[in-house]
Amino acid sequence: MPGGPLDAVVDLPGSKSLTARALLLAAVAQGPTTLTGVLRARDTELMLAALTALGARFEEIGADPTRLRVVPAPLPLHVEAGDGGAGRVDVGLAGTVMRFVPPLAALADAPVLFDGDAAARARPLGPLLDALASLGAEVVHLGEPGHLPVRVGPGDGALSRPATPAAAPDRGLPPHRVSVDASGSSQFLSALLLLGPLLPGGLAVTPTGRVPSLPHVAMTVAALRERGVDVVEPDPAAPAGRRTWTVRPGRPAGGAAAIEPDLSNAGPFLAAALIAGGRVRVPRWPGATTQGGDAWRGLLARLGADVELRAGADGAGALVVRAAGAGALRGIDADLSAVGELAPVLAALAVVTSAHGRSSRLTGIAHLRGHETDRLAALVAEITRIGGLARQTRDGIEIGALPAGGRLRPALLRAYADHRMATFAAVVGLAVPGIRLDDVGCTSKTLPDFPDLWADAVGTGPAAGAEGRS
Repeated sequence: MPGGPLDAVVDLPGSKSLTARALLLAAVAQGPTTLTGVLRARDTELMLAALTALGARFEEIGADPTRLRVVPAPLPLHVEAGDGGAGRVDVGLAGTVMRFVPPLAALADAPVLFDGDAAARARPLGPLLDALASLGAEVVHLGEPGHLPVRVGPGDGALSRPATPAAAPDRGLPPHRVSVDASGSSQFLSALLLLGPLLPGGLAVTPTGRVPSLPHVAMTVAALRERGVDVVEPDPAAPAGRRTWTVRPGRPAGGAAAIEPDLSNAGPFLAAALIAGGRVRVPRWPGATTQGGDAWRGLLARLGADVELRAGADGAGALVVRAAGAGALRGIDADLSAVGELAPVLAALAVVTSAHGRSSRLTGIAHLRGHETDRLAALVAEITRIGGLARQTRDGIEIGALPAGGRLRPALLRAYADHRMATFAAVVGLAVPGIRLDDVGCTSKTLPDFPDLWADAVGTGPAAGAEGRS
């Protein structure tokens, strides 16, 4: 626990989700793009490498690695084929790379083999591959069907001829149509939307069931529109299976784009104020955004914090969170279906709250079983490891109040190579002396400076006294 109430300012790097979309659209744009605020972390470095393998070029501007000039790849995309006549892309454990890039490989002049970390082979990919195959792409499963490794390349049908450089000649063609089961990840839907403008006639995509994390789909739509692509969204009142997103043809425009700070990654720092008391301020918080992390404002207020968004002249001010400390925390019953990435830090606050006799329930997050690890199983295991009461439900977890006199105990917590589980441990460690973490280095996936940022904010060692790989 820090020596006293916090008074911290945490300036966060760019959003991973926005960076991934901006890099991909710039790589297939009509002309060069200048990007500022680019996140440089493991996930985004893998995206840069993947798009480079498909013919795009990325040049740092000056000495600032967060400013890039992007020279787009020509269509059809050119692949440097190696042994076996295929290119290769390492997706690591990045969901954006393993879902967003394979559709582009179907527009290339040679197939591409996709593989990644051992944990990536367990993440679902089948619905996207099925959708690409239905559009005529070559999809060859090299391991368990619906999972990595997989080879994707040009086939016949819709993907055999990319859209013309100018949108007008393709506008008289009807859009190609495809259905996808996006219940396991909204990235399946986003991946197809990002492909849409590159096809003659565009693409109409209909998810067959409920789509989690819809703010990420809204983010994709906004990113396309900002680059001049016409997207028609469905009526929100339409039932599941009858909601269709239609993307008109025409390569995205080049130009310039600025990337917002990563609001999801603000979570552990803002949560620190609720546990230690005091104030945490995050500058450059946008007044309007498609990022799901903006939900921290409402969620932290429900837990008992005073949350203030201070407006700035440029539309981005600062978010200020003040709190009295762990003893003042409330339990929470929250549907996180739109913002599942916030669940681990919220669970950390809930387990600390449980030690003060208050229970919590987090729902709408069944899809987290298919993330970097099975996050629901991991959360229950680690909460139980420190003496908490937790159980999985059909679509979430319940964290029970400890009985009178019950206390959480120190332990070595596992990160499961999952950056969100590492930040879960860091937050719990503020309230429970002696908590250690086996792998703080996995935070480099989206926030490579996390240990230093954490130490600066809370005045204690990396990830609450974490030990292990860096």
